[in-house]
Amino acid sequence: MIRLFKHYIPHAVILLWLVDIVLLIGANELSWRLRAGQIGIEAGDPVHRLLPHAGFAAMIVIAMISVGVYGSDALRSMRFAVARLLVAISLGIIALSFFDFLIGGQNFWRSTLAYSMAFGIVFLILNRMVLGSMLGTSAFRRRVLVLGAGNRAQRLRDLGDKPEAGFVIVGYIAMSESSPVVEEAIARSAIHNLTRYVENLGVSEVVLALEERRNALPLKDLLRIKTAGVHVNEFSSFLERETGRVDLDTVNPSWLIFSDGFSAGRMFSSAAKRVFDVTASAILLLLTAPLIVVFALLVKLDSKGPAFFRQTRVGLFGQNFDVLKLRSMRTDAEVDGAKWASKDDPRVTRVGRFIRKVRIDELPQAWSVLRGEMSFVGPRPERPEFVADLEEQLPYYAERHMVKPGITGWAQINYPYGASIEDSRNKLEYDLYYAKNYTPFLDLLILLQTLRVVLWHEGAR
Repeated sequence: MIRLFKHYIPHAVILLWLVDIVLLIGANELSWRLRAGQIGIEAGDPVHRLLPHAGFAAMIVIAMISVGVYGSDALRSMRFAVARLLVAISLGIIALSFFDFLIGGQNFWRSTLAYSMAFGIVFLILNRMVLGSMLGTSAFRRRVLVLGAGNRAQRLRDLGDKPEAGFVIVGYIAMSESSPVVEEAIARSAIHNLTRYVENLGVSEVVLALEERRNALPLKDLLRIKTAGVHVNEFSSFLERETGRVDLDTVNPSWLIFSDGFSAGRMFSSAAKRVFDVTASAILLLLTAPLIVVFALLVKLDSKGPAFFRQTRVGLFGQNFDVLKLRSMRTDAEVDGAKWASKDDPRVTRVGRFIRKVRIDELPQAWSVLRGEMSFVGPRPERPEFVADLEEQLPYYAERHMVKPGITGWAQINYPYGASIEDSRNKLEYDLYYAKNYTPFLDLLILLQTLRVVLWHEGAR
């Protein structure tokens, strides 16, 4: 994997992304030449068109990231990839046409864009037909040796067996005399020279998956492996990198303290985040005000009660604040106390069901962003009634309040909607990853992929 602004991206995705950019630039150049020939003008030097070509490729790639073209599902399924590609390219062409209209230029001719769209679809599908068959092979996967043969090693085995895994486990070494969970593990005593063994297998990374680390760390072995140029990683850090979440089953306070993350040098990033929040929330409120008014009237007509409702949530540093949303439930939804939402919740009104699916009920929360109580990106704020219970049952739950809550977040784009203790535990693992590895780049990635969640109702309830 390649680490970009503290966030890991698989090599296969980077390769596919770079080839896509080249193909999109080629598609746009081919379109210019075809259209120039049709209207009888000289196409000219391609160098003079680098800016439009780059703009075309950038917009299409942004659209592809937004709708999940580079996600694990799209990398495994050609049908899934083609469907998302068609949506992404269509959205990108619409955005380019609108942009060209706003600036009053002629950088993106509509006729040229039509050809670019057709060529782009063909080129990108062919790219996935060629590269797609190779991306899942061992040539694009890191070769991992696991030191351990217990439950942790079995978890790594299960993770490596998934089609989207970016690594392949080439062996397991039982470091203790206890009965192994992974039966094919080789006893450490059976290997005379572990460093030579690692080199012979062509291992690129060794993962320490011991069940009990106290007085059991094979320091001499690890030192020799490390000095031989092989990357050595420990279990929790490996899982964090591969899954994009902090594993609550194995993490401990010392790991959180000494591992990379939770950087104090965020003053510039926080200032930039606040400037973006103020600007974007003000623009969003202005643009969506008519839409909010229309659906506020529909909510009033559909059921008795106010169009908006305020609800207390827990924000930054555990401070309570009131969040404003369009009402999507009956006014008597919680006469018996606070309740988790459920699938096909009978308390949701007809209009409420629709505005929840398309996230229109969330739009008034931009006011909380403008006030500084929330951000566009961050952990979803929970209700105080639930937070008190969750802090008792889930370790490190309070740490998610060390960053400002958001309308969308890392958990929202990676985990399906859920309303239970177990779902909160899973989402907390993603929230801790965000709090630990926050950068403006990660915020941008989350904002882009929120479009995928909205378009396909992923997580909506």
